Amino acid sequence: MIRGLVSATKAATRFRRAGAAAGAVVTGVVATSSFEVSVGGARRFYPSPRKGPPTGLDGEHRCGTRVGVSSVTRRLTAGGDVDRTSPRREVLLSTTTRTRTDSPLAGRSSDLTRPVAKKAKWTDLDVRAVDTVRALAADAVQHKGNGHPGTAMSLAPVAYLLYQQVMRHDPADPAWLGRDRFVLSCGHSSLTQYIQLYLSGYGLELSDLKALRTWGSLTPGHPEVHHTKGVEITTGPLGSGLASAVGMAMAQRRQRGMLDPDAKAGQSPFDHHVWVLASDGDMMEGVASEACSLAGHQELDNLTVVYDANQISIEDDTDISFSEDVGQRFEAYGWDVVDVDWRRSDDPAGTPEYTEDVDALLAALEKSRRPGKRPTLVRLHTVIAWPAPSARGTGKAHGSALGEDEVKATKELLGFDPEKTFQVDKAVLTHAREVKKRGKAAHREWDKGYKAWRKGNPETAALLDRLVAGELPSGFARGLPTWDADDKGIATRAASGKVLGALGERMPELWGGSADLAESNNTTMEGVQSFVPTGKQTAEWKGGPYGRTLHFGIRENAMGMILNGIALEGLTLPYGGTFLVFSDYMRPAVRLAALQELPVTFVWTHDSIGLGEDGPTHQPVEHLAALRAIPQLDVVRPADANETTEAWAEILRRRRTAGLALSRQPLRIVDRSEYGKASGVRKGAYVLAEAGKDHDATPEVVLIATGSEVAIALAARDKLEAARIPTRVVSMPCREWFEEQPRSYQHKVLPPEVTARVSIEAGVSMGWHDLVGDAGRCISLEHFGASADQATLYREFGFTPEAVVKAAKDSLKAARKGTGVPAVTDTAPRAKASRAAGDQKTPSQKASAGE
Repeated sequence: MIRGLVSATKAATRFRRAGAAAGAVVTGVVATSSFEVSVGGARRFYPSPRKGPPTGLDGEHRCGTRVGVSSVTRRLTAGGDVDRTSPRREVLLSTTTRTRTDSPLAGRSSDLTRPVAKKAKWTDLDVRAVDTVRALAADAVQHKGNGHPGTAMSLAPVAYLLYQQVMRHDPADPAWLGRDRFVLSCGHSSLTQYIQLYLSGYGLELSDLKALRTWGSLTPGHPEVHHTKGVEITTGPLGSGLASAVGMAMAQRRQRGMLDPDAKAGQSPFDHHVWVLASDGDMMEGVASEACSLAGHQELDNLTVVYDANQISIEDDTDISFSEDVGQRFEAYGWDVVDVDWRRSDDPAGTPEYTEDVDALLAALEKSRRPGKRPTLVRLHTVIAWPAPSARGTGKAHGSALGEDEVKATKELLGFDPEKTFQVDKAVLTHAREVKKRGKAAHREWDKGYKAWRKGNPETAALLDRLVAGELPSGFARGLPTWDADDKGIATRAASGKVLGALGERMPELWGGSADLAESNNTTMEGVQSFVPTGKQTAEWKGGPYGRTLHFGIRENAMGMILNGIALEGLTLPYGGTFLVFSDYMRPAVRLAALQELPVTFVWTHDSIGLGEDGPTHQPVEHLAALRAIPQLDVVRPADANETTEAWAEILRRRRTAGLALSRQPLRIVDRSEYGKASGVRKGAYVLAEAGKDHDATPEVVLIATGSEVAIALAARDKLEAARIPTRVVSMPCREWFEEQPRSYQHKVLPPEVTARVSIEAGVSMGWHDLVGDAGRCISLEHFGASADQATLYREFGFTPEAVVKAAKDSLKAARKGTGVPAVTDTAPRAKASRAAGDQKTPSQKASAGE
């Protein structure tokens, strides 16, 4: 007898594969990936679409839906064809029985196998708590009408085990320094975490679960750090949480080396573990592959990932797009891989039965916590939305409400009143919140070691106090490198490297590296060891497990996510470098850094066509505008070496997400005795050169420039002044900082009455028109670059003092007439060639005219 709900089509496929006897009758139209076979009184469960009943079954095989779900009887012929012969009718699952006792599990269907949790010492209350999680997940999504119930239901035992028995945490002190970190990489399954935070006593209430995904709630669609107590990281884009967890594990090792390097493994108050729940989707994402490859290389034994291999995504069965052996891939990365399959039994007959073997999972997790040389991947095979009778094992359960009937049927199976919602037994809540006592006890025990460490390390303890407070060293900016005026100049990337070296001497919390471009990005502090496991140093790079120079390899996206994870650990300040054009690879990480308001500094060098011969593939054009479009990201493009020093200092003071855009080519070092002080960088923009021969006239034109184009603006000013046009030059390294200044300061720098303005930046003009106004002009690059030396490119593309002078005169003329619209310098090669041939219309103008 086959019992349960199955898809007739899938059942037919299974029977064909298994060689089922002709004439077997199958009923049911609701898709599911599970059914039972009864032969000689023995029941066997088939949870996976990949598995069918054993061969050689004779006689009639029936599948049925639960009460209230219609079905169609279908007959399988010897060839596997489906014969639709019976009308729709109601069918009752014949084996559903209830156990009526005083147990918390009274009413739970005997068809549901009890979790195997003898070693975990689970009581009936623990099982009831897990079932409560499933019911709450179904209710919360049904109540809202949208969300992701399936994973939260099937991972209920996993999350409960982690929060109740495995992780070291204290709900009364979510910021406890000694806590383990939990990362829900599959952030769409936010209920997996929210319900545990509610049960564990972190402050969420039942009303918060009812408010899931609503305005102002503590339970947004994806977990958000700094918003809900107990949430360590904002996750959502798949792969990002797992990649950032690698950063957390790296930061833990660095912090231990900085504060307590000589303690035995597992004996330091700064030892803690990072636990991750990840999904099939996480494993498909490239950023997870990049980061996990590096994690294996780094031998991060403080990292454990539970991979929920339910083989279901939004498009249903992942076989359609994902067939690799993830375990073998991670073994190749250098991970320990443990398989725990809840869809298989230890029955010698080999017939699978869905059993949530909590003991096997607990053993794998406990083993992964022991000191070693490898991170651990626990590949856990589950059925999504278990035990929903129709939705389990289907893509619909991934991201949609189950439906009222399905929720009721699930509650019946679990022994809950199907007519009631958000049911939580008082005994269950009291039992689950006993974890608060265990957390407090663990905290007290940790405090003993922590106090002993402080007593024995007073100077390091003072450092820790500063780091915890988020304070910079007193006078940290005094004595940073400064440069004398020099027309030959120095590249701002080189100046940045000098500043980093000086900062590193006084700020042990500052560390970082590059995505295989250390020499080009100048991101290596001189004399600082690399962060690599013992035995993995090279002739070029010396180091050890507690070093400060990070080597990310050619993994820009992972680098960004890892930097985020390092920052989320809370004690250190990370930075990472690559070419500005490759910020495209990093954009998801940069966006998440800004969203989480993390003190991460991205060092992007080779910031314009000024990089020269590598050509348009490596020359950023649209990147500055694209990065400025990210909210809460400070994009800083210094004009010379001294501005670079000030930029680094201000970035550290502000302690938020920033990107430094630095030049490859040398930039003139401005004479600060003649021009404005570099400290003006702190306000985002400042008057670098005032109008008039003696810098005391009222300007008629304002030139606004950033980075390498500031020198062009100064040269253009000299020509305009010679033409008796009083001209002010404004250096604007950071628009975000400038926009935060009082309106009075903004008007002081950019007088509203001076409407003749020119912006100069070697990139697209997007974002500049609001500053230059209707009469203004933009010297910009509205097309890709070319392969040539820097001087040629600047000349051919119109980044010359002469071009700026012409634009300034045009703007002044428009301003005096009170007419004009924002215009840009047309330097597109095709447009110039067309005009040289006598056609004055640009290609875009022709297209607009229909020519």
